[in-house]
Amino acid sequence: MNNILIYVLVLLFGACTLSSCDTDVEAEVVQGLKTYNEQYYKNLRDYKKSDHSVFFGYYAAYAPIEGVEGYKDPASWGERFIGLPDSLDIVNLWMDIPSNDSTETNYMPIAYSDMRYCQKVKGTRFVSHTDASWHTTFTYNGKDWDLNVDGEEGLKAYAESIVADILKYDIDGTDIDYEPRGYWGDGGARFATLCNYLGELIGPKGKYSDKLFIIDYYSSKPPESTGELVNYYVQQCYGFNSASRLQNAYNSVQWIEPSKYICCETFGDYYENGGVAFTEVDGNTTTSDIWSEPVGQGTRMYSMEGMARWNPTQGRKGGFGAFYFDRDYYSKTGIPYYNVRRGIQLCNPSIDK
Repeated sequence: MNNILIYVLVLLFGACTLSSCDTDVEAEVVQGLKTYNEQYYKNLRDYKKSDHSVFFGYYAAYAPIEGVEGYKDPASWGERFIGLPDSLDIVNLWMDIPSNDSTETNYMPIAYSDMRYCQKVKGTRFVSHTDASWHTTFTYNGKDWDLNVDGEEGLKAYAESIVADILKYDIDGTDIDYEPRGYWGDGGARFATLCNYLGELIGPKGKYSDKLFIIDYYSSKPPESTGELVNYYVQQCYGFNSASRLQNAYNSVQWIEPSKYICCETFGDYYENGGVAFTEVDGNTTTSDIWSEPVGQGTRMYSMEGMARWNPTQGRKGGFGAFYFDRDYYSKTGIPYYNVRRGIQLCNPSIDK
C-alpha cells in the first residue's frame, strides 16, 4: 500500500479549558476522543483488508453489569468499542450482540452505535459468540428446540439460527466455542455436522462468504473435516510460556493452514504483565529493542508480546489475541491497551512508503 502509515494507536482523550482574555465569562471546550481525516480511515480500512496477521479479542466491557437494570452508560473509554485500538481486527462479542431495539433483552444503544461506527469507519469486524460445549436448547422460528431430542434437524436449525442473528444484527460472522462435553462429547461427529450446515451459509464456501466462520477451542481439537469451511481457528493457549510450546500446539493440528491459526492468551488471569513470562525458541527472554518507554529495552518478555512475535515454522500465523483483553485498558504502564497495541505493532510493523 502506497502512502499508508498504519501505526497501532495510543488512545488519546482528555479535556482542555480555554479562557477568554477580555471577558469575565470563561468559555470551556471539551475535547473528545482524537479523530483523524478520511484518508487515515481509508488507509486503516485498507490495512484490515490486506493479508496480515490479525488481532482477535474477546471483549466484554460494553455489556451491562449483571443484576443492574437497563443498558450500560459507560463512564470510561475502556467500556466502549470506539475506545479500542484502531488497528484491532476482530472483536468477539462475548456478552451478546448489541441491539438498538428497546423491546429486546440485548438492548444496548450506546454499544450498538459504537459498533456501527467501528464497522463503517474503522473496518473492525464483530462476531457473535456461539457455543458447542454445553449448549443444547434454543428458540428459532417460533419453536423451542432441544438438540438432545431433535437430532440432525435440530443441528441444521441451530446453524440457521446462528446465521439468522448474524444477518439480523448485521455483524460480521460467528465464533463457535468447541469445548465438548455431554451432548457434544461424541468425538466431534455432531459438531462436524453442525459445521457442515454452517459452512453452507457462512465462511469461505458459504452463501454469505463475507461472513466469518471461526472456531475456538482449548484442548479438544476440532474435526479435520472443518478445515475448508473455516476462516480462522483460535486456540486458547492460556499461560503458554514459550515459542516451543506454541509450536508443539500447532504441530498437533498441522492440517490447519498456518494462515488460519490464531493463538490466544487470557487476560482474565494474566493481564497485569501482559501474559506470563515467555521464552522464544532461541532462548531470548527480553522485550523487543524498539521499545524503550515505559517498558525498557532488555526487560522481561511476556506472552502477549511472545505470541505476537511467534510464527509456526510452517508459515506465518493467522494472528494472535486475548480473552478479556479489555483489562489491558488499565495497563500498569498508564497507557491504555499498551500490551495489545505493542503486540499488533510487533506483528505488523508500520509501513511508511
